[in-house]
Amino acid sequence: MSSPDVRLYRGRVVSRRILTLVLSCATGLAVSSCGSDYPLGPEQEAAAKNATSTLSGTITGAGSSAQGPAMNAWQAEFAAIHPDVRVQYSPDGSGAGRGALLAGAVDFAGSDAYLSDEELEESREVCGPQGAFNIPAYVAPISIAFNLPGIESLNLDAETIARIFRGEITNWTDPAIASQNPDVDLPDLRVAPVSRSDDSGTTENFTDYLHAVVPEIWTHEADGTFPGELAGENAKGNAGVVSTVSSTEGAVTYADDSAVGPPLGRAKLLVGDEYVAVSPEAAAAAIDEAEPVEGRAEFDIALNLDRKTTAPGAYPLVLVSYHIFCSTYEEEETANLVKTFGTFVVSEEGQQAAAEAAGSAPISESLSERATEAINTISVEN
Repeated sequence: MSSPDVRLYRGRVVSRRILTLVLSCATGLAVSSCGSDYPLGPEQEAAAKNATSTLSGTITGAGSSAQGPAMNAWQAEFAAIHPDVRVQYSPDGSGAGRGALLAGAVDFAGSDAYLSDEELEESREVCGPQGAFNIPAYVAPISIAFNLPGIESLNLDAETIARIFRGEITNWTDPAIASQNPDVDLPDLRVAPVSRSDDSGTTENFTDYLHAVVPEIWTHEADGTFPGELAGENAKGNAGVVSTVSSTEGAVTYADDSAVGPPLGRAKLLVGDEYVAVSPEAAAAAIDEAEPVEGRAEFDIALNLDRKTTAPGAYPLVLVSYHIFCSTYEEEETANLVKTFGTFVVSEEGQQAAAEAAGSAPISESLSERATEAINTISVEN
């Protein structure tokens, strides 16, 4: 192994950064991005003292930063039930999470995009003959968030959003914006789009929406990496882009809605004949229009979203963030811990915890049942 930046872990080549993170998390060292060992508040602390679970051990995950607030809630609630189990998670972005899982460096991945056919094939090397599979865990709208002092809401259609992020609309008084917002006093201010610098499932969902709805304008296929020739200012993670826009008047970005707060405003999307505001209910309405991805294994619950839906009240700029698990694990302890944590996340209790912490839309009861059935198929290598 000639490069000092790579090492072997579980028989696979991984980057030194991922390996350091995983081993640090597993041994309980103070690595802030891993998340707290026991992220308990007073109520969870009291519950943990009365818990009767005999489960113990550590599992590691990495991926979606959009899942960050929900993951914190899942860790806290799960630790109250199983106080001797540590769930460590590094919110490095969806692409990094999938890469870490495919390298055998983590036990599960969080991703705002499901595994591609090529990634599924690659997963057989570390996850056994059946490979890995996708489970919807977190559903949230993606906000178009902007920094225009005194303005909390704007109406925008997909064409206008696409032209903003293509750099074709350069001032907030542009007729395309003004015509949709006749009652808003728009400032004579430069439009400064901010994109993600990392490989991001949020970017993939954002670009998928634009390409599906206005392909004649947004000609780029959906991708986790923002088109380089269009990239102006950028930042890493949802927190990074929101922070950049918050400090820049006239700036605009796309981000998981849970990361957006004052002083930023949010856009309403034109869906059919109405402008729809961001909300968990509107995101759930869009998910109801989704169809299973064809050609996937029985227990792989990857979903195709209908970005062009005109269903009343639906907000189609939404992401379904997945937990990606191996179908088999080498160790029985790991398999049991992954199954138990995964089942908790998709349960009514787990989904409610995420909704309260992150404003996400709980998955439906039927989808929860399907997800639980799939997770229970996880087994140990023979």
